[in-house]
Amino acid sequence: MDLVLNEDQEMIAQMALDFVEDNSPVSRFRELRDSGEERGYSASLFKEMANLGWTGIPFDEKQGGAGMGFAEMVLIVEALGRKLAPEPFLGGVTMGGSALALGENDALREAWLPSVIDATKLVAFAHQEAKSRYDLYAIETAAVASGDGYRLRGSKVQVLDAVGADAVIVPARTAGVSGDREGITLFFVPAGAAGLSIERQTRVDHRNAAIVRLDGVEVGAGSILGTVGRGAGLLDAVIDRATVVLCGEMLGGMSEAFDLTVDYLKARDQFGEKIGSFQGLQHRAAKVFMEIELARSVVMAAARAVDAGDREASKLVSLAKARCSDAYVLAANEGVQIFAGVGMTDEYDIGFYMKRARAAELTFGDGAFHRNRWATLGNY
Repeated sequence: MDLVLNEDQEMIAQMALDFVEDNSPVSRFRELRDSGEERGYSASLFKEMANLGWTGIPFDEKQGGAGMGFAEMVLIVEALGRKLAPEPFLGGVTMGGSALALGENDALREAWLPSVIDATKLVAFAHQEAKSRYDLYAIETAAVASGDGYRLRGSKVQVLDAVGADAVIVPARTAGVSGDREGITLFFVPAGAAGLSIERQTRVDHRNAAIVRLDGVEVGAGSILGTVGRGAGLLDAVIDRATVVLCGEMLGGMSEAFDLTVDYLKARDQFGEKIGSFQGLQHRAAKVFMEIELARSVVMAAARAVDAGDREASKLVSLAKARCSDAYVLAANEGVQIFAGVGMTDEYDIGFYMKRARAAELTFGDGAFHRNRWATLGNY
């Protein structure tokens, strides 16, 4: 497996970084946070990103995409992660878009995926339930047959990019009990459907997330993605893709946190010397650098495996998430400690990376969860 960027990928990575540095510095993230903007991102800037082709990168050209893959998508989100750009590439593009692309519902795909790709519509993916602890099949939301369709009842939490979404895709249980892999069906629910409510959640990283409640929401048979009762495979595929994209963003965040820390080591005087000359701090910086480079390798491997449909893809996804969870937290923690007291203040950007690291670590499973999943998938 080739773990270096080709010429085209290098151009994509540089273009994305240049655009983000010019249009989305961390100061913009501060402004969005302080403004109280409910969505937490800029719809106009997101549209500009779509016009550059970024939102179509992981989708087939027949579906209106760019026909590239997640190896290229992670280059975009790495640049976004460097500046904490909060645009909905994870929940809206990757999760909602992938469910539509893979869901075998031609009518929904043709009606909605082009609009997701051109950023005129946003589709969220509401899979997580309270107390599920990373178990994708811990679903209690019920879908009961009603006439020619189904009635949905239940609630989802931490639904990424749900505030302002035009529709929500909801895994619900048409058979079995919570924890069963069989009996899961995915439903497409337009915003504004009777009985659907979306409540903004407040997160430490200030990202767009919501509680989605379904109180007897009526949907027709045409709203089903995949096969009734056999939606677990589609759910797995969407979350694996999303995990790879999240890892790309985490890679950008940890890299920027490290760069901020190194710059501070070079600039800060203590006892008449630059603190970067202290051997103990050099060793800590070197450890962070090595962890970031290890993370970069496994993220690239996981993205390429997903693109290739490799049978080892899920293992590599868990390997990447385990490494990124640990490395991002380490890079952010070390940064805050090396900045010392000022690192804890809102005036300095390094604290934002610590908060994002904590939230990203727990999204789709932390390091311990993914090390266990990697071992299970490998029959250890």
